[in-house]
Amino acid sequence: MSKKISVALTGGALALTAVFATAAAAHATPAAKTATTAKIAAGTAAAHQPKPTIVLVSGAFEDSTSWSGEITRLEKAGYPVVAPAVPLRGVASDSAYLTSVVRSINGPVVLVGHSYGGLLITEIAANDTKQVKALVYTAAFIPKAGQTADQLITSFPGTLLGPDTTYTVTLPGGGTDTYVKPTSFRALFAADSTATEAAVDAATQRPVESAALNEPAAAGVPHGIPVYAIVANHDMAIPPAAELFEARQAHAIISTVSSSHDVPASHPGAVTAVIERAAR
Repeated sequence: MSKKISVALTGGALALTAVFATAAAAHATPAAKTATTAKIAAGTAAAHQPKPTIVLVSGAFEDSTSWSGEITRLEKAGYPVVAPAVPLRGVASDSAYLTSVVRSINGPVVLVGHSYGGLLITEIAANDTKQVKALVYTAAFIPKAGQTADQLITSFPGTLLGPDTTYTVTLPGGGTDTYVKPTSFRALFAADSTATEAAVDAATQRPVESAALNEPAAAGVPHGIPVYAIVANHDMAIPPAAELFEARQAHAIISTVSSSHDVPASHPGAVTAVIERAAR
């Protein structure tokens, strides 16, 4: 059969199909036409629905640049992204500040927390349940009301965080800031980084007010908000067993990554994939 005949037959078949489809639509019942129109309208509305804003909340001993890999990927995929500076002064004060940031955003948000940031996104969600579409915990604490970071981190063996790996600086107005010792930073926090990268991270780390690690969470994960959790299998700051236990307790959809504690910096692709799943 020649190409011209083949094309003609194909075109004819398509034309007949279009005719039959048109005829079927013309003879459809009013109810069927209404249902079809509603489906098309719903599909169009979903296609044009704006994407939620992704709010990335960093933890202690780091700053918001730890999310650089995720920010690049998410913005390329069309998501608006906010990675606010976290004061690291205390659970209540930090979460109050971040709640105000979230409330300045129009539309739904997906909250993503790393480490200590998990305590904060839990409280933000409790403060503003209607705006929060989903919660993503990335090697992060998932508290119940009344629990502290220190309680959660010592609930299972395996953490290197302690007096041997940290030091404190007394603040002029009272209180202390906790830092990770530069010699311990890579083993504790950034084992997937090169020695040079870890040294830079250690030198630029942001301290946490020591009392924040013993400040109880005011709330647990609110009911009705989908929860996702990434467990870092080689975490030496928060024991992986603790991350897994807390994730199961929160009824989270769990992913595991072969990573040290700084999973947002070392595995941005894996973290972004979970965030996008939560945002759909």
